Amino acid sequence: MTVTRYAWLDSPVGRVLATARDDGALVGLGLPGRASVGDGWRHDEEAFARLAGWLAAYAEGAPPALDLALAPDGTRFQREVWAALEKLPFGTTTSYGALAAAIGRPRAVRAVARAVGANPLPIIVPCHRVVGADGSLTGYAGGLDAKQRLLRLEGASLATI
Repeated sequence: MTVTRYAWLDSPVGRVLATARDDGALVGLGLPGRASVGDGWRHDEEAFARLAGWLAAYAEGAPPALDLALAPDGTRFQREVWAALEKLPFGTTTSYGALAAAIGRPRAVRAVARAVGANPLPIIVPCHRVVGADGSLTGYAGGLDAKQRLLRLEGASLATI
C-alpha cells in the first residue's frame, strides 16, 4: 500500500498529518511531533476537506458521524481491536481489560494494549478513551497531556483528569 496524499490539519492536540491512499481512504493521522511526510507523497488539502471539518466539529465537542473510508494497515487482530475502539461512544472510557473482553479475548489484555498503542488513526479511532483498570490515564502516543485534553473535551469523567 502506497500513501500518496497528505495534508496538515488542525486538531484539538495541534497540527496533525493526515494521510490517505489514492482512492481517498484514510490510512494515518500522525500526531504532533510524531509525523513526517514521506518521499513521493502528494500534498492535497482538498482530499481532506471533510476530515478537516470533522476535526473542527470534534474540537467544538460536537463531532458528526464520520463518513470517511478508513484503511489502517495492521494485522487482523489489530484491526479487530481498532474496530472495537470505533464503537466507544464519545465521552466514555473503557479499560484494556474491558476492551479485551469486548472482542471475546479476555486473556489478551497485553496484546490489546499493544494494538491500541499501534493505532495509526488516533482521535478518529479513539484510542484515547482507553484508560487503566483503576481509571488512571495510561500511555498515549501524543502524550498524556494530549490524552487528558481529548478526554476533557469529550466531557469524560475521570478522577484523574
